Amino acid sequence: MDQNAQPKTREELYQQLRETSREELIYSEMVRFGFWDEGEEQPTLPQQLLKDKFALEKELRELLARERKLDNPEKLIAEYRKQRMKESREKQQENREQREKERQEKVAAWKARKQKEILYLGEEVSGGLHQKESQPEKLAKYGLLDYADAEALATAMGITVGQLSFLSYNRRVSKVSHYKRFYMPKKSGGQRLISAPMPRLKAAQYWILNNILYKVPTHQAACGFKPNTSILTNAEPHQNQDVVVNMDFKDFFPTVTFRRIKGVFKNLGYSEHIATILAAICTEPDVDEVVLDGITYYTAKGERHLPQGAPTSPALTNILCYKLDARLAGMTKVLDFKYTRYADDLSFSASGEAVENLKKLLWRVRETVKDEGFKLHPDKTRIMRKGARQEVTGIVVNNQLGIHKKTLKKFRALLHQVRLNGWEGKRWGNSNDVVAAVWGYANFVAMVKPKQGEQFLTEVKALLKLHQRKPLQQKSNSKINQQIKEEQTKNQEKPKSKDKGKPRWKLW
Repeated sequence: MDQNAQPKTREELYQQLRETSREELIYSEMVRFGFWDEGEEQPTLPQQLLKDKFALEKELRELLARERKLDNPEKLIAEYRKQRMKESREKQQENREQREKERQEKVAAWKARKQKEILYLGEEVSGGLHQKESQPEKLAKYGLLDYADAEALATAMGITVGQLSFLSYNRRVSKVSHYKRFYMPKKSGGQRLISAPMPRLKAAQYWILNNILYKVPTHQAACGFKPNTSILTNAEPHQNQDVVVNMDFKDFFPTVTFRRIKGVFKNLGYSEHIATILAAICTEPDVDEVVLDGITYYTAKGERHLPQGAPTSPALTNILCYKLDARLAGMTKVLDFKYTRYADDLSFSASGEAVENLKKLLWRVRETVKDEGFKLHPDKTRIMRKGARQEVTGIVVNNQLGIHKKTLKKFRALLHQVRLNGWEGKRWGNSNDVVAAVWGYANFVAMVKPKQGEQFLTEVKALLKLHQRKPLQQKSNSKINQQIKEEQTKNQEKPKSKDKGKPRWKLW
């Protein structure tokens, strides 16, 4: 009889019991009904009893321990407090670890974001950095590229976002200066502060000049600091006139503040984000140099403005003055006058009956200049009639373009003295460098009177060779740009200085 077959009668059940044990029958029935896996070892009754006994004893011990604690409530409370303190410390430690993890994640995210974005540029400059919406139709009108953010602008300029932020950051107090400042004597007396940008900033400014500012059209009356113009183009319209009037702006570059330059870039179509960065690169505040414990600090004073010496400053003023030039050109046309502007020099001229409108012209010019946010220098308005010497940006315009004869005579006398006695003790104009001043004036003559100027240049070169002085050479914008690129490459290849005590700006 098959032992695994289900008994159908009582006799068959008894037969199975006789052929096997009671435990084996129960086990086979449990396997058949699925209560036990076939092949699994059958537990013996004593083993199961022992397991149940151990479980009951454990439960009993726990109950007895609880009962003892109930008999001593102070101990129970103390243990409860101890357990709570332990859990609290573990929770605090877990929270500290979680906060530190979150802090490190934020720091890492912030560093990664700073590598791609500019979020802050210092006090009084950072407003509007979050606004990144540009005006593509305006940019297309001027043929300018649209830069979505600081990363795109930095890539176009060939620098990193960090370097772009460093060049445009507005520091109220700093150990670093992006400009080398010195004074140059003015032709009319006094001194003019020149702020010459350091190489890295100068390279960025030349990029802005060539890729943005030179693409923006300016008024035809503006004759300075743009391609195919010079003091000659500024003076030519005023030849052989009955009256010539020269006016100068007062504090021209300091009047053009950061806000106005930012407005220029926004009007071109750039987002406020990009306009802020570009305006910060092109402006700087006046600074005081303070030495404390042997360290030089540069403390800013006043608002950022166009520096005299930055390559972008004249081009920006030409763009900014477009409306002024248009208004003055329209007004002078009505009065039958001619008008040109070279930087901060305004020149007007007329002949015949139009001269009678001179007073009206002077009044309207003052009001228009004031209305456009500029000031005229009260002591630099010159009215030159036909009988006297008439000059426009240093060029005589009485009959034809020329140079003051007395000045040429003095220049020839100087060259004669240099030929006899050398350069020592000689001076030309207000410059302390007589060689540079003489070379510059000879080139000026060559521009106005080419034949006479070439004679002067040949003579100056001979004098430099005679007295063992190196000749000077003028640099075009393209040569300057190439020099800046070469200087940048050298700076990138040059290993970092180990002299930590030396100010950083001296290493550039």
